[in-house]
Amino acid sequence: QVQLVESGGGLVQAGGSLRLSCAASGRTFSISDVKWFRQAPGKEREFVAAISWSSVAQSTYYADSVKDRFAVSRDNAKNTVYLQMSSLKPEDTAVYYCYTALTGMRTYDYWGQGTQVTVSS
Repeated sequence: QVQLVESGGGLVQAGGSLRLSCAASGRTFSISDVKWFRQAPGKEREFVAAISWSSVAQSTYYADSVKDRFAVSRDNAKNTVYLQMSSLKPEDTAVYYCYTALTGMRTYDYWGQGTQVTVSS
């Protein structure tokens, strides 16, 4: 059982920056990695970034659309993953979700409720 809560969304002008947070609780010791997704109206949910959780090294991976603009990081002591977004574009407008999964006999998926990011042109 894991609970994820996103925060930090809001309205920002193109070229600006926002820092999103994903606070995890519950069985956080069982988390392997945390991913960020986003979904714009009328579009499918798409992958944004991922970061390892259980490893010492903070391995990261980014979608090409956000590479060099977004940075994902973690603070295990605070059970929090961050998504630092810079050089924001109107096409970044979406609801941003954090996600993780616990695996065993079957996979358990956990999603946050999402936080709205709106980039004005």
